[in-house]
Amino acid sequence: MGKFDFDVIGSALPYLFKTGMTFTLTLTLLAAVMGLALGTLLAMMRLSRFRILSVPAGIYVNVMRSVPLLLVIFWFYFLVPYIAAWIVGSSTPLRVGAFNSAVVTFTLFEAAYFCEIMRAGIQSISRGQVSASMALGLNHWQGMRYVILPQAIRNMVPALLTRVIILFQDTSLVYVLSLTDFLGAASKIGQRDGRLVELYLFVAVVYFVICFTASRLVKRLEKRVRVLR
Repeated sequence: MGKFDFDVIGSALPYLFKTGMTFTLTLTLLAAVMGLALGTLLAMMRLSRFRILSVPAGIYVNVMRSVPLLLVIFWFYFLVPYIAAWIVGSSTPLRVGAFNSAVVTFTLFEAAYFCEIMRAGIQSISRGQVSASMALGLNHWQGMRYVILPQAIRNMVPALLTRVIILFQDTSLVYVLSLTDFLGAASKIGQRDGRLVELYLFVAVVYFVICFTASRLVKRLEKRVRVLR
């Protein structure tokens, strides 16, 4: 430890958190919100009795969950501009941008996992609740909105938050697009100053503290949910 230069960490803190962590949290928040919205839609499609809705949603979820996220990032960033150009009839690839590619990729990928969490949460509600909503004169969608989903979301919150923690960790994969997330910011400074070990060690500690603390909070929340049941 005598050869460690901890001063480089102190001097790098403003850049690491103002630039790197801000990007990481922004990407996590955007992908979580949009992924949850798309995942909810996919869950409703998968639970539909119409095969024209349930089958495509099932194929999408199974494909996304069977492919590595890093590969999906490459696919979207390198192939979509050419596919979009072919669709609109352009002779040159359309520029999507690294940040937009990252947001869309993480949204599409996480939606598959959010879908399964939502579907499991909805199916965990007893059929008696559905019958009760129908007895009150509510149609299927009204019953889902006012009776089923509020109860299902309460049961799903721990699993959803756990998935968001995993999403926070996975955002470090944007290094393949040369985006400056928290890990990427540390890597740039470490390569510039020749202090990669110190910077990577600090990043590992920060990730551990954030994810461990969040995991403990999720555990406490899960216990409270069990009591409420």
